[in-house]
Amino acid sequence: MKRYIKNVDSRYFDKSTQFVEDVFTDSEGKESASVVKQLVLEIRSKRFYLPQLELVMVDEMDDILGYAMFSRFHLEGNYENELLLLSPVAVKTEFQRQHISKELIEFGFQRAVEMGFKAVIVEGNPKNYRARGFWTSHKFGIVAGKTLSLPSPDCLMVKELVEGALSHISGTVDYSDYESITS
Repeated sequence: MKRYIKNVDSRYFDKSTQFVEDVFTDSEGKESASVVKQLVLEIRSKRFYLPQLELVMVDEMDDILGYAMFSRFHLEGNYENELLLLSPVAVKTEFQRQHISKELIEFGFQRAVEMGFKAVIVEGNPKNYRARGFWTSHKFGIVAGKTLSLPSPDCLMVKELVEGALSHISGTVDYSDYESITS
């Protein structure tokens, strides 16, 4: 099966939003899926949105197999032009463990560097992100704020896209800009 990475444009807006909701419903339940769907819609409506970094992987029939969104992120009002948030990432259940998320994320990294971004932050299972070069963020002075409820501090991770970028990026991760995940 051939796979293609594409930007989410108007023809994929509704399909990709439904795809994310369906994948998260299967893996985490309807309530969690609704929150993630609202997060996608909210990011699209804010200054953090980067259309070049909302990505889908499709097959030759143009069916979506995977999805990844990178958006601008700031720490205490700083680094918005250097730091990205990777969220959400979704792969159709029957295609998981086939490197779809890996390819989407690596493609996003490359494009982000071309756009001048220096680092990416993600919240998730460390086992899923270590292989992509993510490290526990608190080791770099990036800590979880009050709006984060993590099962472990290791679940907040960061990756340098440019060597040495994290030597000057630090602060508290706060999701207060996102009503969908803080209300």
